[in-house]
Amino acid sequence: MPLDPGPMRVMHNFFKNKSEVLADIDRLDLWPTVYVSDRMEELPLHWHDVDNCGYVMEGKSYVLNENGARVELSAGDKLVIPAGAIHAEGEVTERMVYIVGLGVDENLFDKLTLLDPAESPLVR
Repeated sequence: MPLDPGPMRVMHNFFKNKSEVLADIDRLDLWPTVYVSDRMEELPLHWHDVDNCGYVMEGKSYVLNENGARVELSAGDKLVIPAGAIHAEGEVTERMVYIVGLGVDENLFDKLTLLDPAESPLVR
């Protein structure tokens, strides 16, 4: 089931354990994978051409919304990133572990390329 189009959303304290995450991924008909991020610099604003949800299993960081405003993240939070939603991952200073659900059954890094915000189908 495709995600509703629109901006990236962060749902704080969305889940308590892996079972709840996997049930939500199943309900949304997404393909799960694990992503572990060690230290990295803040990324530029961008968008992806595929729906995805990220579930923070471990660590703390932040994301930037379409306006560049910082939104804090910690374990238990869910990121909802519909195709076309402009956002950016923030600087990572400690290990972050995510379960990521993709709208397609393809490699995470092949599908989540950083696309130019000016070309997002959601930009009016």
